[in-house]
Amino acid sequence: MTIPYTYASGTADDRHLDGNCLAGVLSEIFPGDPTVHECRCGTCGTTEPLARALVYLNSPGTVVRCPHCSAVMLQLTTTPTGHHLTVTATLHIPRLQ
Repeated sequence: MTIPYTYASGTADDRHLDGNCLAGVLSEIFPGDPTVHECRCGTCGTTEPLARALVYLNSPGTVVRCPHCSAVMLQLTTTPTGHHLTVTATLHIPRLQ
């Protein structure tokens, strides 16, 4: 079932990218193309491919928000020693065959 876009309302100052910008860094953590993985928001319950998420890079790290309710779903910080990922959504990662 396709859910119509109800993109979370924001201000004119909101500068975000879509989830496709996460492909590089998340492919170091997850198998395959991570932008096609289904991600269910822990707040509103909407499930969409990660590519449709709202991504904010102007923070200390990367903040990924739900495109429907704007709740934070992922936070990613990269340091010289590795990646720090906080997940507040359900991310479905298919098994490799």
